[in-house]
Amino acid sequence: MATVKESVTEALLGHAQEPQLSTIAKLAFSKYAVKDETTGELYLGEEEFINAVAPNSEDFHKIKRSQYAILFRVADRKQAGRITLSDWTNFDNLLAKPDAEYEIAFRLFDVEGTGLVKFDDFVKLYNLNKSEDSLPFDWNSEWASLYIGGKKKRHDMTYPQFCQMLRGLMGERVRQAFQHFDKNGDGYIDPEEFQRIILETARHKLSDHLLENLHTLCNISAGTRISYANVRAFQNMIREMDLVELIIRNATNHSSDGKITRTDFLNESARITRFSLFTPMEADILFHFAGLDEPSGRLGLVDFAKVLDSSWQNPVALGSGGAKAMKQAASTASTLLHDVLESAHHFALGSLAGAFGAFMVYPIDLVKTRMQNQRDTKVGQKLYKNSLDCAQKVIRNEGFRGLYSGVLPQLVGVAPEKAIKLTVNDIVRGKFTDPKTGEIWVPHEMLAGGTAGACQVVFTNPLEIVKIRLQVQGEIAKTAEGAPKRSAMWIVKNLGLVGLYKGASACLLRDVPFSAIYFPTYNHLKRDLFGESKQKKLGILQLLTAGAIAGMPAAYLTTPCDVIKTRLQVEARKGDATYTSLRHCAQSIWRDEGFKAFFKGGPARILRSSPQFGFTLAGYEVLQGLLPMPGSSEHGTPTGHTEPAVGLKEANAPLPYLRSRNALKIILDLDENFGKPKVPQGKSWIGIPGISKAATP
Repeated sequence: MATVKESVTEALLGHAQEPQLSTIAKLAFSKYAVKDETTGELYLGEEEFINAVAPNSEDFHKIKRSQYAILFRVADRKQAGRITLSDWTNFDNLLAKPDAEYEIAFRLFDVEGTGLVKFDDFVKLYNLNKSEDSLPFDWNSEWASLYIGGKKKRHDMTYPQFCQMLRGLMGERVRQAFQHFDKNGDGYIDPEEFQRIILETARHKLSDHLLENLHTLCNISAGTRISYANVRAFQNMIREMDLVELIIRNATNHSSDGKITRTDFLNESARITRFSLFTPMEADILFHFAGLDEPSGRLGLVDFAKVLDSSWQNPVALGSGGAKAMKQAASTASTLLHDVLESAHHFALGSLAGAFGAFMVYPIDLVKTRMQNQRDTKVGQKLYKNSLDCAQKVIRNEGFRGLYSGVLPQLVGVAPEKAIKLTVNDIVRGKFTDPKTGEIWVPHEMLAGGTAGACQVVFTNPLEIVKIRLQVQGEIAKTAEGAPKRSAMWIVKNLGLVGLYKGASACLLRDVPFSAIYFPTYNHLKRDLFGESKQKKLGILQLLTAGAIAGMPAAYLTTPCDVIKTRLQVEARKGDATYTSLRHCAQSIWRDEGFKAFFKGGPARILRSSPQFGFTLAGYEVLQGLLPMPGSSEHGTPTGHTEPAVGLKEANAPLPYLRSRNALKIILDLDENFGKPKVPQGKSWIGIPGISKAATP
């Protein structure tokens, strides 16, 4: 009983839900786990583990999916060759730690699980996973001895010592590799030798554009060889990529055309850095590689993305793979089909919700229309004292069904009306919304709403004129003997196409400001008053309240336009004044009935418009929960590139995957072949102890 009560309370009042990491971990485990036929226990094998931590939607042309098997050993604490739910939740919890990347690398080499990395275990794993033709690295060097002790005084590394050793490892690998090629000790190597050094030490961190053009580094100076200063400057640029990106973003934002020169880069660097000052050579190297296709020296974000974004690929290489192109085309077609189906689904729900909202408040709308059409110029013409008196007389003279006179055309026409209004508002609003912050300027919100109101008149005006004539038909029958009862079809045929748009200017005058007021007010009420966010979902009562409050000023302030529209569209009775235009109608009402006449039916209009939009939008929210889009899943795996190609945007892949990828980047600083299958002829892959075989990428 308590559960039902809580469910109803949440549905009505909404609820704030914080992400439950343990629940998400269990769902991910259940999605990929297989069952042991003997014990019935669920577990993850190596392949299933890779599927769980490395989604197929990501880009693996730098770090292969097979290399994620490295992490399998870290998660498989008991070295059982399988990962249980307990192991998986422990690993998932590890990924949530702020220093997860370094701790994963540490646990890989802490073979005995003692919290210390022994030198022998470290070197053994290193030798097992490096390729035979890798550049040599001396673990007895002076640099290595500073971290692990000399040959006769080795010591185990603690976690902080191990992390700091990895932090400086890249620079030492590059230094030793440079000395390996610098046979005569003159401080220079050939471009091809420099290219090999970088490919072996940083291939997993750099873009294809950069890797393919490494040999051109020699062109930044007069000679044809590359100095150690060039190599060190290049390495510094790699290490400070995130800072470089920040400087470039700021500098391009300050530029009128979004492009900057080397001077602009150095000036902006001086503004936002205090200690990490870039040297002229480092700036030369950055602009050299970013400007290979733009010799003018003025570069934009697209040019720098080819250097800074490790997922950037050569367009020619992308286009050469026919199968990949077909797969991408199929994916695009599938996405397009999904978008079409989703739009149809939303249209259907919007139609049902709109019809529901219109039906709930239709009696109020009928009273409003009859009050607005009531003339006060002649004695005996005033049929109703007020809105309540009007409703009572309708029920007494026409029955309860009289309150729903003309409801059918209203329900039929409300579907396209609401659909076009909501769709146009969303489209225009999306054009002016900042994609980074989600913020939109209030005048732009009003423009979006006003545009939506203008577009809806195409459907609203014919609907309104038929509805109004059906609504006043009942009272005409009571005041005029022998008055015929007309059907909706007769009214449409009698009016014709031109007649259906009689009073369209007044309809525009009403609907444009109404929507311009309503939509911004509704959105700000949800966000600012009720605190709607990604974590907090509003309840039905909150949506109804927001819709009702937003409708009050919108409905009342546009009542004069609605009065004029009603007078123009209603079929004049015998003896009543007829209006030739919007201006003539307004002048006649002012002259004959006074200013108050412009607000006739104002309270009824508030009572109708306010709850109608509340019912419509609340009904839409409820229908989305009851009838979700087929195939959609609240817990689906997020998709998107880890490092989006051009634009230097933040990653939008799942955080566990990002942490796993970054941990692999640290491990691959040791050797870029870590985790890659080794299959000598006639033998099986040795790999990392505890890992059986690698999954194919």
